[in-house]
Amino acid sequence: MMVSFFDQFASPSFLGIPLMAIAIALPWVLFPTPSSRWMNNRMTTIQAWFINRFTNQLLLPLNVGGHKWALMFTSLMIFLITINMLGLLPYTFTPTTQLSLNMGFAVPLWLATVIIGMRNQPTIALGHLLPEGTPIPLIPVLIIIETISLFIRPLALGVRLTANLTAGHLLIQLIATAVLVLLPMMPTVAILTAAVLFLLTLLEVAVAMIQAYVFVLLLSLYMQENV
Repeated sequence: MMVSFFDQFASPSFLGIPLMAIAIALPWVLFPTPSSRWMNNRMTTIQAWFINRFTNQLLLPLNVGGHKWALMFTSLMIFLITINMLGLLPYTFTPTTQLSLNMGFAVPLWLATVIIGMRNQPTIALGHLLPEGTPIPLIPVLIIIETISLFIRPLALGVRLTANLTAGHLLIQLIATAVLVLLPMMPTVAILTAAVLFLLTLLEVAVAMIQAYVFVLLLSLYMQENV
């Protein structure tokens, strides 16, 4: 039973062919494309409004130099939200429950922020490793601690996204299994458990959106330190 709970996180394959690329590329097909007409439909209008509001909120603390990252951050945000939401549907696979995929997003983007900071303002970028006013005996220790915390950032990004989605999916499957087991024996308890399952599903929808937003927001904060 314990093995079957984790089967949902196994990379899907068909006839020995991995389907991870299809699971990653399929969400882009669902996005409505703007039309050439003067009046767009409601879906395209809502999409444009959401993108504009999110971009303004995300890039508000950044200066003009960081605004060139707006397209990448917005695209990553929409991509993560779509994958997380589609993963809540039955008989689907959530690629963002794989730590390798999340680290593949986190490490290059974090490394890009560090390289930009070292290239544009190396003094300020290195100054983040030593807080101002530090006593002289604590300087070596603080430099080591700040360096470790700097290199832990991409790991924290990937693990946070993976752990939250994995825990949510496991909890939903555990409660759904409990509902099926309790239904023939204690229908009343099963109905109450199903109500809890419904509320948990709504919570997971919110978590899927919030975790994608937090992932991109932290990347924008890292960019703010180096731009």
